[in-house]
Amino acid sequence: MPSIARAADAVLKVGVFVPLSGAAASWGLGAKWVGEQAAAEINAKGGIKAGGKTYSVEVIAYENGYNSAEGGKAAQAMLNRDGVRFIIQGIGTAPVKALQSLSERTGALLMQVAWGKSVKGPQAPLTFTNSNTPFELFGPLYDLIKTRHPNVKTVSLLNPNDATGQEVEDEAVKQYKARGYTIAASTWYERGTTEFQPIVTKLAQSKADLIDLSGAPPADSGTVFRELVVQGWKGVKVVASGTGADALVKVGGAAAEDVYMGNAADFGGATATATQRKLNEGALKALNEPVNILHMGAWDALMAVKAGIEASNSIDPKKVAKTLPEIIFESSYGPTAFGGKETYGIAQQMLVPIIVTQIKNGQTVEIERIIPAELKARLAKR
Repeated sequence: MPSIARAADAVLKVGVFVPLSGAAASWGLGAKWVGEQAAAEINAKGGIKAGGKTYSVEVIAYENGYNSAEGGKAAQAMLNRDGVRFIIQGIGTAPVKALQSLSERTGALLMQVAWGKSVKGPQAPLTFTNSNTPFELFGPLYDLIKTRHPNVKTVSLLNPNDATGQEVEDEAVKQYKARGYTIAASTWYERGTTEFQPIVTKLAQSKADLIDLSGAPPADSGTVFRELVVQGWKGVKVVASGTGADALVKVGGAAAEDVYMGNAADFGGATATATQRKLNEGALKALNEPVNILHMGAWDALMAVKAGIEASNSIDPKKVAKTLPEIIFESSYGPTAFGGKETYGIAQQMLVPIIVTQIKNGQTVEIERIIPAELKARLAKR
């Protein structure tokens, strides 16, 4: 007869710190939903056990507005008012920086996916990244494009004019130049922009062979590509931060066809795990869109937190943070670990596959999946 888990002794509150409105809302709403599914899974299987107690998990979402001002207010509410000490998803470099300035001081563990390199390093020992960033993605993505489109010589970039966009642009320029491309133009726009025609005119006039919208969220990307078609530009389309076809196609229509994405996956396809396919099916019903990599990061981060708490036998975030780089845990992709010390000076990068995709017939189609060499080495030593 199967054992019945005892009732929880306490509730472990975990935060989701994300945009819940605006152009990036699809990222935040999906992360909230996936985090809630992860909590339900853990609770159904007996909760988290540490220090002789059993904890049930409660997920609380906080609107960060995708900017530092709202992010700062949300961080105060989460950490000081509600006493959250584990954050399983933070999206947006600017708001995450605002959160991190407080989370590191108050001793809260932060799992995030901000694309800025400045949020990681030995100066931030309680901060971890739950999915790949430009420093993992751009090289493999650009290598594949170079192989598929050998005649491309010039590139134009468009990025949001904020902390995320600035750090993304710097890495993109570096990686494109390293592969012999000429940067025809690199321009910026303000978050919340609704009239893109002047910006798109500048991009079209650059006559670049390839246009990369780099750190732009799906709704903005769809608008830009649609306007580029109107202005007659034809070339290779890239959204290095692209997380899936759904929102991009919804806004961009046929103009989104053939866009390459560096941060997307088909979690309903043959290469997805059973966990990922189940979450994808649920999201299609609950959210009317598939799960993407940023959403999935909330699941993987909560599973990492659970494993870290149980391995350290403590709910002290500092003890958990010291334990995480030492363990292998079960993510939605399968066995996973933290690494990246060579890049960041500390092992705080979750080692998950690099997946390059393209939009075909309005759907996300996987082209190549790369397992990090560091993860292969860790798993081989088990």
